[in-house]
Amino acid sequence: MLKYKRALIKVSGEALAGERSFGIDLAALKSMAMQIKQVRRMGVEIAVVVGGGNIWRGTEAAAEGMDRAAADYAGMLATVINALALQDALEKEGVDTRTQSALSILSVAEPYIRRRAMRHLEKGRVVIFAAGTGNPYVTTDTAASLRAIEIGAEVLLMAKNRTDGVYDDDPLSNPEAKKLIRLSHRQALNMQLEVMDATAFALCMENKMPIVVFNLQAPASIERVVAGEELGTLVVPDD
Repeated sequence: MLKYKRALIKVSGEALAGERSFGIDLAALKSMAMQIKQVRRMGVEIAVVVGGGNIWRGTEAAAEGMDRAAADYAGMLATVINALALQDALEKEGVDTRTQSALSILSVAEPYIRRRAMRHLEKGRVVIFAAGTGNPYVTTDTAASLRAIEIGAEVLLMAKNRTDGVYDDDPLSNPEAKKLIRLSHRQALNMQLEVMDATAFALCMENKMPIVVFNLQAPASIERVVAGEELGTLVVPDD
């Protein structure tokens, strides 16, 4: 029994790096592709937004003196690299996949066109969204929220690397921090919990988009989430 029929997964660059500190871990990439393949077999329409932090961090480059817009555009190109790697891994698993880029790179990806993306999903293809929104000063979290809303996804899945949900305090500094299983957008805002960046969260809250924050490394994590299992933290619209 499926809880969600159409979902968007936000995959961080760190998740693609796996156990490595930089770049792409092919074992982690294959594991992710196999999970997505299984979820597609279950009948779920899947879109993916990829981050680029395993290759480039625009905010860090800007902090060291690089022009922020230029640094962010470089970060968008890093997400294209990750998107192409994920596309290749999915196609090796026999999953029909399309990559759409918010930056025009016609040699390797389609341009982002909302109606075309939705048609791909309806035909059973996995759609990977690369290059964020195509704008500097905007995170891939915000891109994930925006794309999820645009394509009519029923849930935004925030796949984390070695983070199994949202806590009421930083579990690294406070061993008494409690994991929150379910809360509303308003509760997360009032508690000042960092579910995602503020702009991304505001988009989800305004458009009543549920969010699941979970550990991608947990066994069959994506399958369990779309089936409705309480894995990680579920952030729901306010009543």
